[in-house]
Amino acid sequence: MQIDDTLLSKLEKLSSLKVSDDKRMQIKQQLSEIVNFVEVLNELDLSNDNAVVSSINGGTLLREDIAKDSHVIDDILKNAPAREGNFFVVPKIIE
Repeated sequence: MQIDDTLLSKLEKLSSLKVSDDKRMQIKQQLSEIVNFVEVLNELDLSNDNAVVSSINGGTLLREDIAKDSHVIDDILKNAPAREGNFFVVPKIIE
């Protein structure tokens, strides 16, 4: 698939990015290479392959869920310039 100026303009609008005029040709070429690579991947015959989520037959081993005390909030907030209770104090930015 070849990326043309029309498609690149649509991609710019969707991504809220602006490609400068001197980079347009390079970006079109790179995007075309990416799409061509994905098209090659689509040609692979995977009908005999099963999806593998875990290398362990029978699923993923889970650990026992044990509740324990954690002081991570205090550890993080001890480096804060200002805090109030368990929260960071930041300057007001919305009036």
